[in-house]
Amino acid sequence: MKDKRFYTFLNKQIPVMMVLSLFPGLAYILLGWLNDIHVRAIIWYTLIVAASIWGYRLYKIFDFDTMSSQQTEKWNQQLSYFFYTIFVLWALIFILYANETTNNLHYIAIFTEIGASVVASTLLSPDKKLYQPIILILMIPLIFYFFSIGEWYSYVLTLFACIFTWVLFYAANSSYDLLMKANYQASHDVLTKLNNRYHFINYLQQMMNSLQATKKFTYLLLIDLDHFKTINDSLGHDVGDKLLKEVSHRIRQNTRVNNMVARLGGDEFIICGPEISSLETCRDEAMSLARNLIESLKQTYIIDQHHLYISSSIGVSLVDSTTHNANNFIKEADIAMYEVKAKGRDGVYIFDDEMSARVESRLEIERLLHFALNKNEITLHFQPQLNEQKRIIGAETLVRWNNDTLGLVSPVDFIPVAEQTGIIVELGNYIIETAFKTLHKWENDGIELSQLSINISMRQFFHYRFVEDVTELAKRHLPETQRNKIVFELTETIVAEDIEKVIEIIGQLKQLGIHFSMDDFGTGYSSLSYLRQLPIDELKIDRSFVSTLNSSINNEDSQAMIITILTMAKIFNLRIVAEGVETEYQFDFLTQYKCDIYQGFHFSKPLSEDDFIQYYLDNQ
Repeated sequence: MKDKRFYTFLNKQIPVMMVLSLFPGLAYILLGWLNDIHVRAIIWYTLIVAASIWGYRLYKIFDFDTMSSQQTEKWNQQLSYFFYTIFVLWALIFILYANETTNNLHYIAIFTEIGASVVASTLLSPDKKLYQPIILILMIPLIFYFFSIGEWYSYVLTLFACIFTWVLFYAANSSYDLLMKANYQASHDVLTKLNNRYHFINYLQQMMNSLQATKKFTYLLLIDLDHFKTINDSLGHDVGDKLLKEVSHRIRQNTRVNNMVARLGGDEFIICGPEISSLETCRDEAMSLARNLIESLKQTYIIDQHHLYISSSIGVSLVDSTTHNANNFIKEADIAMYEVKAKGRDGVYIFDDEMSARVESRLEIERLLHFALNKNEITLHFQPQLNEQKRIIGAETLVRWNNDTLGLVSPVDFIPVAEQTGIIVELGNYIIETAFKTLHKWENDGIELSQLSINISMRQFFHYRFVEDVTELAKRHLPETQRNKIVFELTETIVAEDIEKVIEIIGQLKQLGIHFSMDDFGTGYSSLSYLRQLPIDELKIDRSFVSTLNSSINNEDSQAMIITILTMAKIFNLRIVAEGVETEYQFDFLTQYKCDIYQGFHFSKPLSEDDFIQYYLDNQ
């Protein structure tokens, strides 16, 4: 299979052939001049020079990364003509000098012919279409020359020449087979026998170069198996490998001959389509193939008596002639695939302009977020929490980021980025430390709160230094009498991740006096079992339930849900906080059923520290 390595290797042989032709050719001119055959020698050398100039031009124009497949094949064809021309000229010089016995020139011609044959079998071994005819072009005149002498020794030399020709063919064929085997191993996946990532990227680069010339389109399908790691972990890698083989077989069954199929690694596969004239047709063919693959790949697999069921997530990128970097389109398909994962898996998604803008925005947020703490761009706001007498008894700490370039960035946008990149650990420690210091300062200034709530992210909570960092910050900034006013708010997703680990961490921090609240209760993985096991102190009703309380509509279901949560909280002896309270009706309803703490725009939006202090004083 011809790839970048093949063409690059042949291109590197051009300077070698030029050196082996031009410098020994000068010796032939000198010998021809001394033996009065200089006209023939000069004509021959002129042809060698012309061929070398041609070869040098081919050498300079070669650039696999910018050439289309058609241009590469055309270049390869011209390169073949160049090599044929060079070796035909060396066969010609043998014919011209073979009968020149003066100064034993015929011996020089014979050795030159043999040397040229060895060079051809060695340098051109990657391509049978080159070395096989060229060896014959060089050796057949030599065989006929020995045979034409008509002496007994000439027949012996003829036999030796035939044997030597066979040896050259055998050596060249052996090298060719070895190179083809090495090239196959370097360009194919060992397990599935599909093309590997290296070969696919080279192919895609050539395809994109072709699209530059034709202005057509193609598509990429990036396939990721859902929950494949679970099969590997539970049944072993042997079963996982057999599953991957069967998946690759089904992918090949659903693709055409003109589709390039490769395994990128792990449980990721990728498909490149053919050139398609219309973008709309390209989109339709990509979606049709993707849907067929989704249905095919989710059919039952029977492997080692195991009945396995596995779905796939497919990201699609439409490839045009506007971008030259193959990796960009693979990245787009990868982003689209993760969009499918985020929406529940077992589906297909096409990378589009909206997603591109979202990705660019995320990358910009990620880049600037690294410098946010050092540039003092991160601040804390505090949303008041009130009791049923509407007096302030606490506050929730909320982070804000005001960047010179992006302006005020919503936590909804930058917190997920901080989670994914790991910046959340440093950011979370900063929030905790600032909140501790603020609470201590307020206490000294006469601002007394019953609690100060701080949101804790999942990645921060499970960080190996979390307990150690919180302990150190608490000892540094809060006296023991104030630590029991701190409430860490955890989401239900943290609890579902590893409940035993959660219980262990909560237990360690409770020794400091810190309390815990389950935030957004009822929206994710709510369970009576969790409430029974977790040593938490508070439940926080999510705003989505509170917002449905409206006097103008029939909302018995919403009322029943909230009453149930309030009842459960009382059974487990938990405080309950209702967030998102925006109307007096909502406040009155929650008060009727003995909610403990209220928070929402009906009382106040999140406030800066100075504004919170003023609001507290006014409230008092």
